Amino acid sequence: MKAAGKGFLRRWARRLVLGLLAVFALLAAVVAYANFTAVWASRGRLFSDVSELPAAKVGLVFGTTDRVNGRENLYFRYRIDAAVRVWKSGKLETLIVSGDNRSRYYNEPDKMKQALIERGIPEERIVCDFAGLRTLDSVVRAKEIFGADSMLFISQRFQNERAIYLAQANGIEAFGFNARDVETQAGWKTKIREVGARVKMWLDVNFLNTRPSHLGEKVELP
Repeated sequence: MKAAGKGFLRRWARRLVLGLLAVFALLAAVVAYANFTAVWASRGRLFSDVSELPAAKVGLVFGTTDRVNGRENLYFRYRIDAAVRVWKSGKLETLIVSGDNRSRYYNEPDKMKQALIERGIPEERIVCDFAGLRTLDSVVRAKEIFGADSMLFISQRFQNERAIYLAQANGIEAFGFNARDVETQAGWKTKIREVGARVKMWLDVNFLNTRPSHLGEKVELP
């Protein structure tokens, strides 16, 4: 009886291990697939040379804070640099700066707008979206609130890839202009977080039918 009991425990433990391995393999496959879909969706739609960019009426700059822990945020600087390059190429008519405005003391769109004005972009051609809490919110609101069904995304490549996937899922014709990436330690942390963000992206589109946190009245672009 004692030997039979030990044999049962060994078989049970083996099945448990195999089951856990199967679950891990399934999760790994989902993560890999979700991350690949964004790359696939953006093939042929990403540019780093302004001379190759197709003209677009609307450019959407994704928000981020200008400083992190008292230090300059290079993601912010490089996105502003990229937006200025595209604007000066003459291939845009309007810029939407979309980000988080969680309080009077934290206002990503306003910071971006001021930085763009200081670089010579006319104030009247810049529109703020203060409810761009996530990439999904910014993309969907650009269509449903601001009436843009075709646009150029301006951000780092990793976010442009994800944004184009979300755009296609929402019937938006989109391209991306890649800002310079950040190669510091903070940049690597962002890339690691991006793996999870793409899983959430895939779930939002295919299972959760996620909508923006805030919609509201329509806004006419200049």
